[in-house]
Amino acid sequence: MQRQWQKQMKKDSSTEEKIRQAARQVFLAKGFAGCTSREIAEVAGENVALVNYYFRSKGQLYKLIFEDALEDFVNSMVVVFGSDKSLKEKMTIFIEKEYAFLAKHPEIPAFLLNEMNREDGCSIHSNVHFEKIAATGVFEQCIKAQQEGSMRPIDLRSIPLLIMSNCHYPIMAKNLIMHLQGMNDNEYEENLKQHREHVSQMLVNYLFPEK
Repeated sequence: MQRQWQKQMKKDSSTEEKIRQAARQVFLAKGFAGCTSREIAEVAGENVALVNYYFRSKGQLYKLIFEDALEDFVNSMVVVFGSDKSLKEKMTIFIEKEYAFLAKHPEIPAFLLNEMNREDGCSIHSNVHFEKIAATGVFEQCIKAQQEGSMRPIDLRSIPLLIMSNCHYPIMAKNLIMHLQGMNDNEYEENLKQHREHVSQMLVNYLFPEK
């Protein structure tokens, strides 16, 4: 009896994870309105009734995927900012990590932006993500650097905007950029490498000007 129970629990866990992974794949590619529970079930290789059995509804499952994507996004910052590197080194590494993360998950920036712009979309109701970043001490480190004159005295809220606009936009606008500049995929990737170097130099030199 015990063995049967354990076997059933393992099967339930496997099925739930398969549905979750399938939902992530479909939602990131098509968004909430662009797919159905049946499509998620087909990708998972399971019955559509199991989607509602494990997650109650497509909307509930979507919120879980949204939080997972946001968590991945925040964790990429926490790993860098929590290191013992200098602030200038952290910024350089973070920009490199950001591009690496976006290369692995190119759908996430547009997914988060589109979802939070939907009238009935998901939203961030707590400060837990901000608190995780704040716990690294990076904000205090920035304030100290500004007071010492090693960092440009700008509003700290402007820094994420500088990074996101320069790092995320080329990923989100890939098709537009390729169309306007007549690029193929290989040319786009090569141009993105060059852009990454330009952005890193530009932002780091701007935030940490030579005295």
